[in-house]
Amino acid sequence: MQRTPDRIIRLPLIISVSLAIGMVAGYFYSIRSSVNIDRSSKLFTILQYIEKFYVDSVSLDSLAEASIPQILHNLDPHSSYLPAEEAERENEPLEGGFSGIGIQFNMDKDTVVVVKTIPNGPSEKKGILPGDRIIAVNGQTVAGVNMPSDSIVKRLKGPRGTAVKVTIKRPRISRPLEFTLIRDNIPLYSIDIAYMVAPSIGYVKINQFARNTPEEFINAVNRLKSRGMKKIIVDLRGNGGGYMDAAIRLADQFLENGKLIVYTIGRSKKKEDMAFATYEGIAEKEEVAVLIDEYSASASEIFAGAIQDNDRGIIIGRRSFGKALVQKPILLDDNSVIRLTIARYYTPTGRCIQKPYRKGDEEYYFDLLKRYEKGEFSSADSIHYNDTTKYYTPAGKVVYGGGGIMPDIFVPIEKENTNEYFLKIQANGFIYSFSFEYTDKNRSRMQSLKTVSSIKAWLDSMNVMKEFSAYVSQKGMPLPSSLSPEIKHRIKTQLYAYIARNLIDNEGFYPILSETDNTLQTAINYLSNH
Repeated sequence: MQRTPDRIIRLPLIISVSLAIGMVAGYFYSIRSSVNIDRSSKLFTILQYIEKFYVDSVSLDSLAEASIPQILHNLDPHSSYLPAEEAERENEPLEGGFSGIGIQFNMDKDTVVVVKTIPNGPSEKKGILPGDRIIAVNGQTVAGVNMPSDSIVKRLKGPRGTAVKVTIKRPRISRPLEFTLIRDNIPLYSIDIAYMVAPSIGYVKINQFARNTPEEFINAVNRLKSRGMKKIIVDLRGNGGGYMDAAIRLADQFLENGKLIVYTIGRSKKKEDMAFATYEGIAEKEEVAVLIDEYSASASEIFAGAIQDNDRGIIIGRRSFGKALVQKPILLDDNSVIRLTIARYYTPTGRCIQKPYRKGDEEYYFDLLKRYEKGEFSSADSIHYNDTTKYYTPAGKVVYGGGGIMPDIFVPIEKENTNEYFLKIQANGFIYSFSFEYTDKNRSRMQSLKTVSSIKAWLDSMNVMKEFSAYVSQKGMPLPSSLSPEIKHRIKTQLYAYIARNLIDNEGFYPILSETDNTLQTAINYLSNH
């Protein structure tokens, strides 16, 4: 996938091919080729010259690895190159799984701490518990030696059916425990949660468009319908995209047969790959609200655009990222992958919502920062339309292209999220780290808490905010006496949400966060009154 980044990215500075060509032209004047060099062989010829004549020995493989990303970056912001290992790692979530031992974990300083075991996975079957510390893998110490977490993960993963021995330190047990686990396929889900947020209103949070997303969605909607769902909220905030086909198949669940979902235009400059809704979808009758923000991109924008342009539902939130370039993954002989832009996609009304870019322009990646600084996240009046061309939906609603999907209902960023102190403790990870440490310390006392209401009641009785105040004071960032009640409430809500996630996963996390989620509350109010 390209997940278009959900954070502003700084591109690495690498030696460009043009610089290498300049060096050859400037200093390698005495060497002449007896062969006419056409454009396709020029780069290869230069690499041969470097290998044969450069003053020091160099690795052509390393030069090629450094050059390829720069070549692709000079095409557009989303054509890219992935070495084999990175390509495999990025592909796992989109393909819906990998082979491993079935745990979710946090790094506590330099030690893996199990947060959750995957139901029916290898670790759960053998008796590994939340709170266990993994101190060795196949006899090699991995705790207390500053081993990077990705190196530990690499040791735990492996082909299905193979064995891995893990050594565990369990709280309140003095001797280490050893487990031999048989690796198995571990599913990865693109739907974080699906639950009822109000009577008759269901909520589905989709984190990416993976191969199995439509099937996951159908299962989720069936469960929600059994609980009385009549209207649905689809949350695509922070969803950077994924497979275009998955977005098309998901939109098909909402649109009547024959409705246009999306089309592309490539080098031929003609409409291609026109996708239409087909059979009766599982959510064709339900009223729908789609939540988007500045990190909703690519496949998320295909889905939101199809809903908006067909007058099928309401779009709520803030302007989306603005990525309408279609990448084709091309597998190379060494299992590395190039993702080459082959087309632009267009919404049913004919909009291309790709934001402007110049070849090789790194400023493209700072667009979100510029939007924030100009006040766009706080006021709809500050939104700048890159393309002022008006497009009309079948019902006559005006929509715009050229830089993301514009919501029908704008919801500004929460004021608490712009508070300087709140941003500092978030940036330092204090809310997250305190929540993990608190859960870990009190796990045996809290293990019987299985509902949001019981967790909140227990935390209220323990005065968690007082402990957090002492925690941040110890870290040199005490709670200011002038901190507003709204900011304190936001901090408390996040503490409770993260602690609940450590105990009962997303079924605790999202319902608690929803209490201060203005965009979600706006959607609930809208659907409740329509």
